Amino acid sequence: MLTKKIEQTKKDFTTEFTNVENSSDLEKIRIKYLGRNGTISELFDRLKEADKKDKPLIGKNLNLLRNEITSQINEAKSSFSKQRKSETQSLDLTLPGKKYQIGSRHILTQTLDEIKSIFKSMGFSVHEGPELESDYNNFEALNFPEDHPARDMQDTFFISEDFLLRTHTSPVQIRLMNKMQPPVRAIMPGRVYRNEAVSARSYCMFHQVEGLYVDTDVTFAELKGTLVSFAHQFYGEDFEYRFRPSFFPFTEPSAEMDITCFICKGSGCKICKYSGWLEILGCGMVDPNVFKCVHYDSEKYIGYAFGMGIERIAMLKYGITDIRVFFENDFRFLKQF
Repeated sequence: MLTKKIEQTKKDFTTEFTNVENSSDLEKIRIKYLGRNGTISELFDRLKEADKKDKPLIGKNLNLLRNEITSQINEAKSSFSKQRKSETQSLDLTLPGKKYQIGSRHILTQTLDEIKSIFKSMGFSVHEGPELESDYNNFEALNFPEDHPARDMQDTFFISEDFLLRTHTSPVQIRLMNKMQPPVRAIMPGRVYRNEAVSARSYCMFHQVEGLYVDTDVTFAELKGTLVSFAHQFYGEDFEYRFRPSFFPFTEPSAEMDITCFICKGSGCKICKYSGWLEILGCGMVDPNVFKCVHYDSEKYIGYAFGMGIERIAMLKYGITDIRVFFENDFRFLKQF
């Protein structure tokens, strides 16, 4: 009786398996025959009803039936899975190919490269220094008094009492002059850090380019000529310029260079705060106290220095009104350049 039931189960499975069309149908058959309460489990439960001499043969046939059903179900499941994957990843050869985006240099890198190219054409070499700097190189050697506001924790990221994240690239001037004797003609680009609130006009990290020229016959007129030549090469000829008296601890006399606003052409607008002028850099003649720190003879040598923010230079040239966009990596902004 049990033997006939096994044969009938085999025929029923074969018939039903032939009509399976998808994985859902297959799962129903698997549960019906191989589930915990399925047909095969019921047959194994009824094995105890068989005669003792017939149990080994019936048990063997039941195991063969279970293994055969399991094998066929697993093969069908694998086949449906491959078919589903093939349908998902099908390739339509009539579709146009994907357009790959080719990367480009960041606008700040482009601006810095242009600045370096201009000054290198005028005989300046390029030098870099560490971003973690000593208090001596960053302040003391540059003639910053002990009570200068820039030494305050609100402006500077101090790592320890004697070390900090540099607030300008001017310390590279000190390092350079300590290594070589005049004449020295170099620019020093790099990242700098200041503990400032992030806004449209300021950021806690930005980039600067410092310049230095030291020799026996250096004049303020030569400094002005160098910076005007740079401005014309970088911004073009269609602007006026002026130098305003200013103060920097490491230069005396000191000045700031302005050019006419690109947006309003000098008539006054929001970008230039209705003054008609845009500040592009600071400059001046190197203070003799700085020469003393690097053991230069201030009676023999004279020099000039200047510094500019790369973000500010780029913002003025390209009409960018928010410094934060340089660091947000927004593809809509970056692809414009």
